[in-house]
Amino acid sequence: MKLHKTVVLVGMMGAGKTAVGRELAQNLAVPFRDSDEEIVEAAQMSIAEIFERDGESFFRAREAEVIARLMRGEAGILSVGGGAFLNAGTRALISELGVSVWLKADLDLLWSRVRHKSTRPLLRTSDPYGTLADLLATRAPHYAKADLAVQTRAGYSIADTARAVLTELSTRPDVLEGYCE
Repeated sequence: MKLHKTVVLVGMMGAGKTAVGRELAQNLAVPFRDSDEEIVEAAQMSIAEIFERDGESFFRAREAEVIARLMRGEAGILSVGGGAFLNAGTRALISELGVSVWLKADLDLLWSRVRHKSTRPLLRTSDPYGTLADLLATRAPHYAKADLAVQTRAGYSIADTARAVLTELSTRPDVLEGYCE
């Protein structure tokens, strides 16, 4: 298999972007990058700490810069934060230089994956489930603008979801060639 463009996994927190991204990168023998990890490394603080110290708008500006830099690098798999794809400029850049894949997960699956994590600054509210539901409702129309979409399911393993992404990518010979199910 040969990957011609960077594949950007988009979707909500808990959709599996990082886990599926690592699996895809391994299957394709290409680099895996995570925009959140790049930001944490550069700032030498957690995303929650950046949100607390500098606010969400500061974080989103840095996130857009990091994604732009990563999109201009070697083709690979890129996992981006849940809010990154809401930025119209970021969406346009991803579309121009790569391909976006929405890992589409329902609210109950997302909640089962994030409810015990204290590293999600947007869920530090009095009603984190309601906040997650609101975020999903607000963000889904933006995610729907992704080039491709793959439904994730509770019964799917990481490998199952990665195979589903590869199947979708195989419809785009400009992105991936040589994949046979």
